Amino acid sequence: MPSPRLAVRAILRRDDRLLLVNAWKGRTHLWCAPGGGVEAHQSLPEALVREVREETGLVVEVGEPCLVNEFHDPRGTFHQVDIYFRCRMLAGDPDGDWVDPEGVVSHRVWVTRAEMARLRVKPDSLAAVAWGDAGAIAYDPLEPILR
Repeated sequence: MPSPRLAVRAILRRDDRLLLVNAWKGRTHLWCAPGGGVEAHQSLPEALVREVREETGLVVEVGEPCLVNEFHDPRGTFHQVDIYFRCRMLAGDPDGDWVDPEGVVSHRVWVTRAEMARLRVKPDSLAAVAWGDAGAIAYDPLEPILR
């Protein structure tokens, strides 16, 4: 069985809206925070800056960690650990066009908490963490993957 995949994700808010991206290539039925896999010999913040730029065209400053989320496929071998960091936008057009060089992210949206409640978003704790309901770093163990 393969080892769990390590990934990083950004909690990026602007005007009380959270940035979300489509979770799967070309599909928008599931939303998540931007981010992705950590490469060997790359720090977590370096990986997150790279992933956010690829997926959104934005340059961010990485702040403190705020959530550790595990998700897995109970019927398969997939297991991923995501570490979420609060981020601040430094550059880029938050509403402009961009192209993800990996071709995974094709849509991004800035949503209020009320708008987010009407979307299918993972992890389940994302809104609470993004809007500061959880005081200290939060941990979500083994959340099942959606199919």
